[in-house]
Amino acid sequence: MFHQRPSSSFESQEYGIHNQKLNKASCSAVLSLAYQSLGVVYGDLSTSPLYVYKTTFSGKLSLHEDDEEIYGVLSFIFWTFTLIALLKYVLIVMSADDNGEGGTFALYSLLCRHAKLSMLPNQQENDEKLSAYGVEKTAETWQSFALKSFFEKHIMFRKGLLIFVLLGTCMTIGDGVFTPAISDDDPLLNLPILFSVLSAVSGVTVKVTGLHENYVVAISCVLLVGLFSIQHHGTHRVAFLFAPVVTAWLLSIAGIGIYNIIKWNPRIFQALSPIYMVKLLKETRREGWLSLGGVVLSITGVETMFADLGHFSTLSVKIAFTFLVYPCLVLAYLGEAAFLSRHHEDIQRSFYKAIPGKKSCILARVHSCYVCSCRRKSGCNFCHLFDYKSVLCIELFPSCENRSYFKKNIWAGVYSGGLAVTTVMFVTTCLMTMVIIIVWKKHLVTAALFLVLFGSVELLYLSAGIFKVPEGGWIPLLLSLTIMSVMFIWNYGKLKKHEFDLENKVSMNRILSLGPSLGMVRVPGIGLVYTNLVTGIPAIFGHFVTNLPAFHQVLVFVCVKSVQVPYVQPEERMIIGRVGPREYHMFRCIVRYGYKDVPHENYNFENGLVSALVEYVETEGKEKNEFGDTDTESESLVENFPEHTFTLPDYEEKMVRSIKEIEESFGGCLDTHSNLKDESIQILKARESGIAYILGHSYARAKKSSSLFSKFAIDVVYSFLSRNCRGTDVVLNVPHTSLLEVGMIYYV
Repeated sequence: MFHQRPSSSFESQEYGIHNQKLNKASCSAVLSLAYQSLGVVYGDLSTSPLYVYKTTFSGKLSLHEDDEEIYGVLSFIFWTFTLIALLKYVLIVMSADDNGEGGTFALYSLLCRHAKLSMLPNQQENDEKLSAYGVEKTAETWQSFALKSFFEKHIMFRKGLLIFVLLGTCMTIGDGVFTPAISDDDPLLNLPILFSVLSAVSGVTVKVTGLHENYVVAISCVLLVGLFSIQHHGTHRVAFLFAPVVTAWLLSIAGIGIYNIIKWNPRIFQALSPIYMVKLLKETRREGWLSLGGVVLSITGVETMFADLGHFSTLSVKIAFTFLVYPCLVLAYLGEAAFLSRHHEDIQRSFYKAIPGKKSCILARVHSCYVCSCRRKSGCNFCHLFDYKSVLCIELFPSCENRSYFKKNIWAGVYSGGLAVTTVMFVTTCLMTMVIIIVWKKHLVTAALFLVLFGSVELLYLSAGIFKVPEGGWIPLLLSLTIMSVMFIWNYGKLKKHEFDLENKVSMNRILSLGPSLGMVRVPGIGLVYTNLVTGIPAIFGHFVTNLPAFHQVLVFVCVKSVQVPYVQPEERMIIGRVGPREYHMFRCIVRYGYKDVPHENYNFENGLVSALVEYVETEGKEKNEFGDTDTESESLVENFPEHTFTLPDYEEKMVRSIKEIEESFGGCLDTHSNLKDESIQILKARESGIAYILGHSYARAKKSSSLFSKFAIDVVYSFLSRNCRGTDVVLNVPHTSLLEVGMIYYV
């Protein structure tokens, strides 16, 4: 039930909820996190030099004696890497973290808390009192007010924003599922699941020519099995394992770059001039423009810095990139370009050919495989909805015809990977523009400059990647759109069911007219009725008592809901309230989870709930009003809740208190039963009699008057998803012996 804090000092660094405390940490702690981030965040980015030049010149773009094309590509790589990675992400975007969490959905959550953009139901004003909510009361600018008012008035634009965010999130998933291989010798080896390991191991054959390809496949399989077998040990252990590998890798390629610059072309620094970018596009025209799909691979992995903030801290990631990753990669690209300027014939193996002596980059590339697989699962905040399983498979295509076809689709996959990454970056740019206006309250000109500067660069690369979609790049695109459709339909079905619950909830006047016994037999025990409503009596309860006119002595309506923060502190998890007069013995418990919270199934929800109920009953009515008097029947509201939500006259919900405030006012645990109120003793006795869980087993069906889209979305897709999703009983670890399901059809 409650989110338990990690006990290990290393594991505590793995949770983004503690990142705000790192500002006060010592310099050694920050440097330690920076060192660990090298083992997780930068594997994909640091191995880009393996294939950037090779991919860029894989099309019709050819090299000439004057080296203008090499200089132009290098200039594009340097300025793209500097603008997008250093200026945009490190200096600007990473400052917009959501309580230490980063990524597309984190930006969306940040916007939803500062403006009414959320499509989630059951949002309450008391959610803003969460410690992680973090909305400061600052002066509203006219730009911020106008933008928030526009989205609040037009629900279609809010839906469009949600789809836009889902697109960026699903592109990350699609890129992770279909990240292409780039092998140096044989297209047989270019299978998606073996993309990085095979590329690295096959690269050894450049120096060790006697290594047969069968041994390459066998070595890759062994490395993959060992790689995925250590993932369950946690991010911190894997980070410490791979951090020295990546550090050695970065220093090595930087040293090799310096060697190649000095030996082959010391004047390569001239290529950093933006003039060479203009010359490249002017002279090569369409071929040069399409080759930008290979240049964009130099920044694949940049979005990981922002997505993986939850594992480290903002400062540590910035330090690692600025002082090690960035200069090392720039030197590596400069050195490889210097080598290419004197060895045009080695363009397809330039990285390995540029290494002096028999060097190997197996370990670093294997690490890249781990980071890519791990990053795609944790980089987006829907990671708890989708679980990827690594599958190892090898197929052989002996015919030359199949080999040629396979290689053609591999290169199309290369560009499609760049397309997915560029799409995610553009989504981040648009959301960040809104953050600058709504959250940071900056001037419209500042937001416009940010959008134009970075959005234009990303659209340029995006347009180059789109032309490769018909040649095979449609596969990850189709996968991303499919996942996005599933997410949107799931959200659509949940909203429709919530609307049905609101329209068909039981009238409180009907409950009051039945009297304290509710017109039925009240048996000993506690009955927990799970509902999606935070107020009112759910229709499932009325459906239950109509068919079985008996219920438990103590009745608790439990609502499990998501809030717009990454994590909810354990002491803020529950909200307890009373439904109706005291003699009815009806309560409400709202259980709140953040979008990054993982419910602990081994937590004893029953004891936590009963303890919260007793503490609530004991402290109810003991608060003094503003005049210093105690009035148990006062209509004054705790925590300044809106009067239209919690009022005493209709007995909807008299008081709602969090466990944190209850403990502060009560002053500790309950020692003996002798000091308890009669109602508290009654609750404890009911607990001894047993607790029953009543869950609605609802089936959503589209109305006959619904549109064709609604019928397909509800009757087919949502019905399939609801049958295969994790239910509330699993989330809260409901014992099957105490579970009672009530069937009901929702016509939405």
